[in-house]
Amino acid sequence: MKWTSTLNSILIGCTLFIISACGYQKDDHNKVTIAVASNMRYAIEDIAKKFTQKTGIVCELIISSSGKLTAQIKEGAPYHIFISANMKYPYELFENGLTTKNPEIYAYGKLILWTMIDDITPSLQMLENKQIKHIALANPKTAPYGSSTIEILEHYELYDNLKHKLVFGESISQTNQFIVSKSAEIGFTSKSVVLSSQMKNKGNWVDIDKAVYSPITQGVVMIKQKNRVAANTKQFYNFLFSSDAKGILEGYGYDVNTNK
Repeated sequence: MKWTSTLNSILIGCTLFIISACGYQKDDHNKVTIAVASNMRYAIEDIAKKFTQKTGIVCELIISSSGKLTAQIKEGAPYHIFISANMKYPYELFENGLTTKNPEIYAYGKLILWTMIDDITPSLQMLENKQIKHIALANPKTAPYGSSTIEILEHYELYDNLKHKLVFGESISQTNQFIVSKSAEIGFTSKSVVLSSQMKNKGNWVDIDKAVYSPITQGVVMIKQKNRVAANTKQFYNFLFSSDAKGILEGYGYDVNTNK
């Protein structure tokens, strides 16, 4: 199958490491390491860049699915902050005594249906069309956007008829690869992706009614550490709730936490 060969050539399932700022700095005390859910990939790069401009603190971004990042933190990965695609995983870490305090909501995510094929007009109704052979979505076991997609399909009583078409990415990043490469004719992803400068005006997409899936409450926690970067961690954590960061998040289609 076409998508199978593409899947074998894509390594997006591996965690992505990005150093944000003006290059790598050897001084770990001037750095904060942030584990970030894949839906936030583009937004977090802009947020980290703005933070570094204001503080001089380098941001090291580790991007993967929320479930995989949670497993890594439980195994002792040296991350300072975890920015999740939902509240489930931050609470799991909190209940295991691995965070400095309760998780907080920083944003609410939105789902869209996206295709890169010009003659497809995306809609939930056309997913049963014979033209659609593969529908991409994030793995619902590890990625909140994937579990929300299943919720949508079940709400419209489409799941049973479409389950043989579903192609699961290990994260939103891999799901996007399936869509962009046209290995899947269409797919569900985060609205933040199509509003990024890299993907803006590419393909056709449509919003999914927020009323038909549970709110994607995205949470953040600070991870307990023994080293001396606690001040940097707190500084970035607070910045995520600043007007600068909220403006960036809103530009990527997120609703922000107005109570923080």
